[in-house]
Amino acid sequence: MATKARKELVCIAQFTAKPGKEDELINSLHSLMEPTHKEKGCIRYELNQRDDDPRIVTFIEKWASKAVFDKHCSMPYIANYFQNVAPQLVEKQDVSIHTEILP
Repeated sequence: MATKARKELVCIAQFTAKPGKEDELINSLHSLMEPTHKEKGCIRYELNQRDDDPRIVTFIEKWASKAVFDKHCSMPYIANYFQNVAPQLVEKQDVSIHTEILP
């Protein structure tokens, strides 16, 4: 039987840029990386761009617990991104929460 992580949380946040806004979206998301990497409980926070559709950019995140993830979501730079930046650059977004299946 596979074992699941007990406390850690994985978030996959996928954003589809509005046409012609790919570079602006990447730059805006990239600016979130440095402060996020400094947050307590951040295990992984990486930004990826799809090879077959450069409009799609995805964060793969891993957090020590749901509590630290919730704190991350309330950080001013994250709130600002979702309230003020994303509406200008993002056509579609999908943020999903996962539990890691351990080896």
